[in-house]
This record gives sequence, structure tokens and C-alpha cells, in this order.
Amino acid sequence: MISQFFILSQRGDNIVFRDYRGEVSKGSAEVFFRKAKFWKGDEAEEAPPVFNVDGVNYVHAKVAGLMFVSTTRVNVSPSLVLELLHRIARVIKDYLGVLNEDSLRKNFVLVYELLDDVIDFGYPQTTSTEVLKSYVFNEPILLDSARMPPLGPAAMFMQGTKRMPGTAVTKSVVANEPGGRKRDEIFVDIIEKISVTFSSSGYVLTSEVDGTIQMKSYLSGNPEIRLALNEDLSIGKSAGSSMYDYRSSAGGGTVILDDCNFHESVHLDNFDLDRTLTLVPPDGEFSVMNYRMTQEFKPPFRINALIEEAGSLKAEVIIKIAWDFLSSVTANTVAVQMPVPKYTTRVSFQLESGAIGQATDFKETNKRLEWSLNKIVGGAEHTLRAKLTFSQESHGNLTKEAGPVSMNFTIPMYNASRLQVRYLQIAKKSTNYNPYRWVRYVTQSNSYVARL
Repeated sequence: MISQFFILSQRGDNIVFRDYRGEVSKGSAEVFFRKAKFWKGDEAEEAPPVFNVDGVNYVHAKVAGLMFVSTTRVNVSPSLVLELLHRIARVIKDYLGVLNEDSLRKNFVLVYELLDDVIDFGYPQTTSTEVLKSYVFNEPILLDSARMPPLGPAAMFMQGTKRMPGTAVTKSVVANEPGGRKRDEIFVDIIEKISVTFSSSGYVLTSEVDGTIQMKSYLSGNPEIRLALNEDLSIGKSAGSSMYDYRSSAGGGTVILDDCNFHESVHLDNFDLDRTLTLVPPDGEFSVMNYRMTQEFKPPFRINALIEEAGSLKAEVIIKIAWDFLSSVTANTVAVQMPVPKYTTRVSFQLESGAIGQATDFKETNKRLEWSLNKIVGGAEHTLRAKLTFSQESHGNLTKEAGPVSMNFTIPMYNASRLQVRYLQIAKKSTNYNPYRWVRYVTQSNSYVARL
């Protein structure tokens, strides 16, 4: 049970506000923004998703650069409210096509109508886009496509430096194309987040893949879909299989998943036989399948980090990254971070000669090095050197006072698990029915760590 729901911009502007129970003061949005903006916690840089101020619980989630917030005075499950916030964001995006400040302001009447049907007196009712179509009657006002970011394999995940949630396309599921016609299309995105820990010498200590198969359908008549995955896909760790069966990043070799779950619309009658999923896709974007893999895989990057004393009040940091994928693939918006000793006062950086699209910074308040690389081609190697100046002598082990190195990135058209869509079959309604099919792959880092 929640008391209020509101959406704030990055500047703290209140875009949408709905008070369901009248238990919390109207100034809660300003209280939340001031507390979250100037958060001071136990070495935390950002406010946690749940915190309490003067007896009011604030639960928030950042989606596409916007802050979705709910308030309550009762002891509710934080995970339940967080899931509700993300589902509300997904429903709004399904109806508006693109989720940003402009689309919310242009469609605030539709957004309020959605909120009234999703939540009643603070209690969630439904977050199904398909069910809500029977109760929502306002038409979305679509943004001018010229003002929207270009649609590409990576553009859908990035807006500036803010990472956006996985999405198939940026158009509404309820609005028709100009002229009243609707183009028959179906989009399938395989999105994987990898977590890898390297030792100081570059060996893999732990590795994990969390993946999802996202689908968004614009097919008329709700035809049946058949989605075929790798024939050699195994669920559960198999004895005797090679942990290093790296045949191709495009899908060779046995794929072994620890576990997976499916959307309620998926029928698994033939899954054990030929790894085929059968479903009638509902309206809106949804996850066909979520999966997890802890089997060792070939990481797309190799990273080494070293810190050494260079005098009584100085030290040198060397970070080297090797990009281990085909030259036809590129990594975007790579961000490397490394904490340094708290008594570091100054840092001077040295990049390779001819380095383009790279930037460095020293965050003195957080005592952290930052290294950003805009676009990286597979097979390349990059090195950063940083000279640290201390305010006092180091009396301990520098490797314990600095690091580990973390890295975030996005690689379009690459997936680490080698899970593939063999074919996407649509039940034919007529001989002239020829819908467009789009299948894309994206790998992102969840936490990519190298120990010193």
C-alpha cells in the first residue's frame, strides 16, 4: 500500500504527482529530491532505493533519467514497491512509445488515466498493458521523430551518459502510423549483463551472465509465434562438458544455462524436443525468457591493474585493457573507475599517444579515478597511467587501500553466453502477410572488477 506516486526530472521538477491516501504532506516531492540530491551516508555516493525521512518511507527507481518515487507510512515490502515502479515505467513507455520528460508533459492526461487504473487507493490493481487497453481511452501524442535519438543497436540503451532500460522500439503499442496504417513488425532483443572478477594478473576468478529475451510485437491479429533457440541448449550444469568450448561468439558450441524462467504466455510443449518456444505475444514489451549462467565463458575484455610506490609520497597506477572480440564489433560508452587511497591529493594522467575519444578525471571528494572511452574496436588495447601524490606516507599495503577497478560498457551485436535465435516463425494469415522480423543482441556489464 502506497500513499503517493510522483515522477521527477533530473532537475527535481515535479512532472506527475498523484496522492492516493492523503497521509503524507504535499511537499514530499521536494523533501525527497533534496535528500536524494545531497545524500550523505556511510561512504555512499547516491541515495539508496529506500530511505526514511520523518516517518515517511521513500522508495524510488531511476528509469531513463527520470525518478519514479512512491511514499508510504506503513511497513510495506520494498521489493514489491520497486517492482511496481519499474512496471509503471514499462506501461507508460508502452503507451507513449518513448519515455522521457517531453513525452510525459505532452501526454500527462493519458499518464494520469493510466495511474488511476494501475493503482486504486494505494493498492496495485494491474500492470498489464494488454488488460489496460480495455480501460484507457485517451490517445497518445507522439513526439516528432526528428527530435528523438537515432534508433540503432546501442542508441536504445543510451541517452547521453545515462543508461536506459532495454527496449525494442520507440513507438506506442496503441497508436497507428500516419495515415491510419499499422506496420506489422516484431522485435526480439537478447540483452545480457555480465559480471566478471579478474585477479591482479588478469585471470578470471568469477563470472556470471544474467540475460533476458525481450519481445515487442506490432503484429495485427495476434498470430502465434514460434521462437527457436540453440538446439544444443542445456538447462542445468552438465558433467563432462568443457568450460572453454569457445567456438564462436556467434553461437557455436554447447550453451549451458544454470536456470531460466518464462513468461506466462509461453508454451513449452516442444521445448524439451527442439528448444522451441510457442506463444501469442501480448501487447507491450515483455520478457519472454530470463536466464542465468555461471559456467565460465570467454570474457570480451581482459583487464590488468597495478599500483606501485614511486617515492615516499608518490605512487603510479597502470590500467591496461585488451578488447577480445572481432574487429567488426565495437564497444560503446566504456567507463572505468578505480578508488585510490584517501590521502591522495593530486593525480596526473598519461594516455597513449594519439588517443581519441578518451577522457580522464580525478574525483577528489570520492577519491576515485575515472577513465572514459567513447567507442572501442575489437582487438585493440588501451593503457592508462596515473601518477598519485599523497599528503602522507603510506604505512600499509597500497593494494589494500586502492581499487578494485570496475568497468561498465555496452557491446551491440554481441552476446557472451552464445544463446541464439535460430529462427522466428510467424503463423501465416494469408499469402500476402509478410511482417518484418528484427533480432538483436546486446551485452552490458553489470560489474566488471579487477583486483589489484
